[in-house]
Amino acid sequence: MKRNNSVLNRVLMALVFIFLYAPIFLLIIFSFNAGSSNTVWKGFSLAWYGKLFGNRLIMQSVYTTLLVSLLATVIATFAGTFAAIGFFAMRRKIRNPLMTVNNIPMMNADIVTGVSLCLLFVAFFGFWNDFARWFNAIQQFIYLPRLTMGFGTLLIAHITFNIPYVILSVSPKLRQMDKNLVDAAMDLGCTWMQAFWKVILPEIKPGIVSGALTAFTMSIDDFVISYFTAGSSASTLAMTIYGMTKKRVSPQINAISTLLFVTVLALLAIVNIREARQERRKRHT
Repeated sequence: MKRNNSVLNRVLMALVFIFLYAPIFLLIIFSFNAGSSNTVWKGFSLAWYGKLFGNRLIMQSVYTTLLVSLLATVIATFAGTFAAIGFFAMRRKIRNPLMTVNNIPMMNADIVTGVSLCLLFVAFFGFWNDFARWFNAIQQFIYLPRLTMGFGTLLIAHITFNIPYVILSVSPKLRQMDKNLVDAAMDLGCTWMQAFWKVILPEIKPGIVSGALTAFTMSIDDFVISYFTAGSSASTLAMTIYGMTKKRVSPQINAISTLLFVTVLALLAIVNIREARQERRKRHT
C-alpha cells in the first residue's frame, strides 16, 4: 500500500512539473528554430538571437530594465536593511502594526499598486506644473521645469514595491542574531557603526543577499506596475514584449524569454549553492 502511494505521488509530482515547465521548454526549443513558426521545426539555427541583439527597440528596453532593476535593488536593499534594523529595535507593540503595514504591498494586487502610484504621480506633477508655471511667470532668474512620468517615476515605483521584500528577508536574520553580541562589542570599545559593520552585518548578510536577489527578480519580472508608472518616454522589456505580442508573436520573443529564464535559473543556482556552502561551514564549525 505504501509503495503504491509513493508511486502515485511521484507520478502526480511529475505531471505537475510537466504542466509547469513544458511550455517553457517548448519556448526554448523553438527559439533555436530556423523558421518563424512556433509549431513546425525547420532546423537548428541561432539566427533569431542574432536578430534579437540587432533589434534596437528590444535592446533599449533591456538596457532600461537592467538599469532600473539594478538601481532599485541597490536603493531598496540599503533602505530595507536599515528599516528592518529600525523595526528590530522597536518594542513589539509598535513593531507588529508596522510589519503588518509593510506586508500589505506584497499581499496587494499589482494593479492596485500601479494605479495608486500612477494617480499619486499625476496629482503631484499637476500641482508642481501649476506652481512652476506661476513661479516662472513672476520672475525670470530661476526656471522650474515641468515634470512628467518617465524613468524617474518608474524607478521610484520599483523601489517602493521592493523595500517590503528586503525587510521581510532581513528581519528573520535579525531575530536569529544574539542581542548580546552588539552589547559585548560596544562594551569592548566599538562604536555603534563599528558594531554594525563587524557584528550585525556579517550576521544578517545572508538575508541581505536574499532580499537583494528577490528585489532584482521582482523588478525584472514586473509588468503591471511599470505599465502604469513608466509614462510614454520609458519602456521596460516586459512592456516591449507585450507591445510585440499585439501584432504577431516573433521568435525573437522566444529568444529573449530563453535568456531571461537562463538568467533567473543561474541566480537561483548561485543562491542555493551559496546557502549549501554556508550550512556546511556551520556544521564544520
